[in-house]
Amino acid sequence: MGYEIAEIGLGGGTIGIGALPGLDGDYRGDLAAILAWRPGMVLSLATVAEAERGGATRLAADLGAQQIPWRRFAITDYGAPDAMSRELWPMQSGGLLAALGRGGRLFIHCRAGCGRSGMIALRLMVEAGEPPEAALARLRAARPCAVETAAQMAWAVEG
Repeated sequence: MGYEIAEIGLGGGTIGIGALPGLDGDYRGDLAAILAWRPGMVLSLATVAEAERGGATRLAADLGAQQIPWRRFAITDYGAPDAMSRELWPMQSGGLLAALGRGGRLFIHCRAGCGRSGMIALRLMVEAGEPPEAALARLRAARPCAVETAAQMAWAVEG
């Protein structure tokens, strides 16, 4: 089947959502699929421990070798941002929304590419002005597993 990337248009740009590269044992193949998607930036929501278990410890270096900016915004699996991450979020989202507004391509991944990735995508959609219900419906049309917990939903729509 290969590595799948769900796409959602936002602000003239595109958000791509996928699983942790290497999760199914083919890190190089997954990385090739991500590179072929041509992201302008990659946002990793997986923890360091998840990246180690999944074999994706070289992701930042491999993306950097292709001049693709990489950021980690680690969130615990099935969780929502903690207090410190909530304080840092406006700095993250401002740059991400600006890049999307210029037609950029943002690739987001967590472990499975569902809960945390969907939560961040939904938050960006809401911050861009979409009504939460419509944004969630559009997001789940592209990625049915997006946003898995009540805490994720609450954080995504609080903006």
